[in-house]
Amino acid sequence: MSKKANYSYVGVGFIILVFGIIFVPKIIDRLKHNNTVENDRLNIKTEEERATKSDLAYLEINGSPKKVPEFNFVNQDGDTISNQDYLGKVYVVEFFFTTCPTICPRMNRNLVEIQNEFTQFDNFGVASFTITPEIDTPEVLKAYALKYGITNPNWHLMTGEEDKIYELANVGFNIYVGKDDSVEAGFEHSGNFALIDKEGYIRSRKDDFGNPKIFYSGIISEAEKVDDEGMKEEISMLKEDIAKLLKE
Repeated sequence: MSKKANYSYVGVGFIILVFGIIFVPKIIDRLKHNNTVENDRLNIKTEEERATKSDLAYLEINGSPKKVPEFNFVNQDGDTISNQDYLGKVYVVEFFFTTCPTICPRMNRNLVEIQNEFTQFDNFGVASFTITPEIDTPEVLKAYALKYGITNPNWHLMTGEEDKIYELANVGFNIYVGKDDSVEAGFEHSGNFALIDKEGYIRSRKDDFGNPKIFYSGIISEAEKVDDEGMKEEISMLKEDIAKLLKE
């Protein structure tokens, strides 16, 4: 190999060395700076999200927050409604039936009162599932909605296959419903409401021991304050917590 060729290789090597000394640290610094900026942006976003989160707890199952299970039923207008239709909305869940002679009328009068409290919010709703779907057709549910003054377009009274509704109640929400010939009307069910956030998670405030309440009693009205057995109403509590979730 000629001396000239050796000089050429030496020259190229020298240029590469100079480039590395001058520019590589700048490139690394820029990459680090960009990563820092991006990390800062992510941190700011996370802090903003934390700032808008309320103090309401998540119901956790095996360490994971519980989401509303998938459902797909027909409402009072004959439209098919699923859990996806409620995403982005804060809503209350109940199980009822239109011929219920005991707690259902009280529950739905309380829900109408809540409905009227949040008329200015188009992202608030109610999901009412009938436990007597063979009786509660869309037409029957429509008449029931008119009777009780249900006007919120996000309040869907839903009917469908009985076994799926019962599974949704007892397994999906842990809100008891069942058939019992020994009670009036032949059915019994919980008078509790579940509160769902915009992302589809079950939320509630905590009790005196720091545990999620999970449900809100829907039977006693805010005006009554307490029932004959001394149980306090929780409608005012539910209103407060709906307002918190709407701000998230």
